[in-house]
Amino acid sequence: MKALFPESFELGEHHHTFTVLGRCPRTGRLGIALATGELAVGGRVPFISANVGAVATQAYTDPRLGPLAIRLLELGYPATRVLKELKDSDPYADHRQIGVIDRWGHADVMTGANNSDWAGHATGPGWIAMANAVVSQDVVDAMGAAMTDAEDKDIETRLMLAVEAGAAAGGQPDGQRSAGLLVYENAGFAIVNLRVDDNPDPTSELRRLFDALYPLIPYYRERPDNPTIGRVKDWAAARGIAY
Repeated sequence: MKALFPESFELGEHHHTFTVLGRCPRTGRLGIALATGELAVGGRVPFISANVGAVATQAYTDPRLGPLAIRLLELGYPATRVLKELKDSDPYADHRQIGVIDRWGHADVMTGANNSDWAGHATGPGWIAMANAVVSQDVVDAMGAAMTDAEDKDIETRLMLAVEAGAAAGGQPDGQRSAGLLVYENAGFAIVNLRVDDNPDPTSELRRLFDALYPLIPYYRERPDNPTIGRVKDWAAARGIAY
């Protein structure tokens, strides 16, 4: 595959990030949760296409790798082949940390040799936990344990618990500044798209937003097929849900 970048390409912004990607084994829905010490991480790292795959690219990240990976997944490439193509096309692959989950739940991930310590990853059935420039391996281990312990829950809950676990395990030495949670329905739209772009405790704020949105998810799932459902605040009030 032809190299994606010109020889004069400069390294991107350095992100110290911990991320978890997952595919629900029962529904096939895909999601990503993440936190970092930089601003607005939700706009650069996670990429999802419903029924196709989920990709996260971080460390000395290049956000262009995300759309490229999604395109390859759309062509039917499995996660391992997608990751190989990304590495072969990127002269700075050793500076990246990339995770890919395909439509079948196959997962592959790389942590380049030039990531900042501590950096590493773990995988399980349909999930990836990865981190760079965090306090220790405990961050990845905690995220992985959360994904495993909550395997009977929906994917958005599992991911929320996992990113919280990463923060509770120490996260980054200097703390976090932004976080996000992105989950796609198989119908092709994001049912959860929460971002905390600048906050001294972004995972706690992400949890607050998640707890407010979660009871409303059934409404937002139904409304595309039932526009007579009414206004969300009326729907919520009828069910005793705060809005």
